[in-house]
Amino acid sequence: MAIYLDSAIVSEAEIASRMGWVKGITTNPTLLAKSDNPPETTLKKLTQLTCGPVFYQLMSSDFEGMLTEGRKAFEIIGKQTVLKIPATPIGFAVVASLSPEITCSVTAIYSAAQAAVAREAGAKMAIAYVNRATRLLGDGIALVRDMASVLTGSNTEILAASIKSPQEAAASLQAGAHHLTLPLSMLQDMATHEFSDKTVEEFAKNGIGLKM
Repeated sequence: MAIYLDSAIVSEAEIASRMGWVKGITTNPTLLAKSDNPPETTLKKLTQLTCGPVFYQLMSSDFEGMLTEGRKAFEIIGKQTVLKIPATPIGFAVVASLSPEITCSVTAIYSAAQAAVAREAGAKMAIAYVNRATRLLGDGIALVRDMASVLTGSNTEILAASIKSPQEAAASLQAGAHHLTLPLSMLQDMATHEFSDKTVEEFAKNGIGLKM
């Protein structure tokens, strides 16, 4: 399992890097638009802040354009590249073409059938927008569960995105997601609990340890 930062803001990536347990960075066109730098500069900076994967989502809509854009992203990011390719007929064809040379994921999956196609196309990851699927389909956790059933025994893993609470994050993992990607605020929320803080306060008040 891996937990990723979902952001293209360099300052947020720096904070996530210091956490020590965040294993990579996912971006998308909307997140890149929030950066003060052009995409190429942002991607280079993000790549320097993690030893793990850096995800880039293709914006082109035609087959040849997507191939060209994917290879350009690989030139910028290098071996850490994971392409995010939309779950469309053209997108699946692009995955089948690029996956032998560049790690690919399929994003915006809303059915177990699409997850099966992603597997057959050679995708390393199938990305489910959990909270958005709950709003659109009624139950994003059920979507993850259905995808997990279809992908059992394959090399395609589930990345749960669009997570709005620690409870939804845990439920996604329990339903079969292999990985999570979360904004910085959610990463911080995942690591905290009010009772943990109170317990630490009690130890500090009543306990003793090594003198520093």
